[in-house]
Amino acid sequence: MAAREGTFIAFEGGDGAGKSTQARRLAQAFQGVGREVVVTRQPGGTALGGSLRDLVLHGEAVTPRAEALIFAADKAQHVEEVILPSLEDGAVVITDRYTDSAIAYQGAGRDLGATEVTQLQDWAVDGLVPHLTVLVDIDPGEGRRRRGVVHDRMESEADGFHAAVRGHFLALAESAPDRYLVVDGTATPDEVARLVWERVTQEGLA
Repeated sequence: MAAREGTFIAFEGGDGAGKSTQARRLAQAFQGVGREVVVTRQPGGTALGGSLRDLVLHGEAVTPRAEALIFAADKAQHVEEVILPSLEDGAVVITDRYTDSAIAYQGAGRDLGATEVTQLQDWAVDGLVPHLTVLVDIDPGEGRRRRGVVHDRMESEADGFHAAVRGHFLALAESAPDRYLVVDGTATPDEVARLVWERVTQEGLA
């Protein structure tokens, strides 16, 4: 599925990396040059997605395969209801997490198989790929320190789980450097924002 009218950017990375902060910073930069911006997130960018998010992260135990299917449903609804209409209107869509999170968390972290989860995610979003994916990379231990003592079900997983997730994020970025920007999540927010905006302007996405 092609969507060329707008600009689609995803932020990915481990829990506590600072994705939400950078998504907001990038939105402000785009607004500063006169672009309409939609900032959203997965899971939870729609009413249905919010319910699915609560079910997986705060509800009763969910099996790994069911978890992968629930997150795929969230993405399918999100693309049809929010992302595609906004892109067709010429807006910049910035999402805090997209398909790479499912591939890393369920495919690698849950050991369901990256290939299988990739195929599921691609089907759910009908092949819609961001123009740029920013991976905010951070050591799982630092992410845990930043999050403090309150954790949802995913954040509460052992360090080995989060290490597998991080490794797969980095592998995805390495496999397609033209579409990814990897930034150090321990750098200052100003420095990360500068690097992101620099890449956006280099790619002609502004």
